[in-house]
Amino acid sequence: MTEINSLSEPSLGMRIGRRVRMALVSGFGGFLVIYILSQLSATLGVLLLVAPFGASCVLVFALPQSPLAQPKNVVGGHLISAFIGVAVFALLGAHPLSFALAVGLAIAAMQATETLHPPAGADPIVVIAAGASWPFLVTPMLAGTILIVGAAYCYHRFISQRSYPS
Repeated sequence: MTEINSLSEPSLGMRIGRRVRMALVSGFGGFLVIYILSQLSATLGVLLLVAPFGASCVLVFALPQSPLAQPKNVVGGHLISAFIGVAVFALLGAHPLSFALAVGLAIAAMQATETLHPPAGADPIVVIAAGASWPFLVTPMLAGTILIVGAAYCYHRFISQRSYPS
């Protein structure tokens, strides 16, 4: 009985190898997207890269089936959160209360609109700390999230062979 079970289960080495391969494939996807965003930012002279996009890459490349990684969540979550950050900054300026209020409102708005995307919870902090204004919603937020989602779709379809979006 032990021999039959050991034949049907992959060896520890095979399981570790599969895990390492998947990790490298996911990491390479994140590498490509962040490289493209940073290269485009430098070439075009337009900000297309913000720190929360790194966390978005974790979700779309390592956990593409997660509800939190779906295009509606990535794009919607970032846009809603950044919008709230800009609005709070425009109304209240940069104060401890502004940061807290904007993050709390962003969480509530993402949950209410079913666009919950945890990396987007950092967007109001980025917006307020940078003193960003309304154009920030287009670049980097809209342009960057569309690139992330589009790249994830192509990457999973042609390289990782995983389904995205679900």
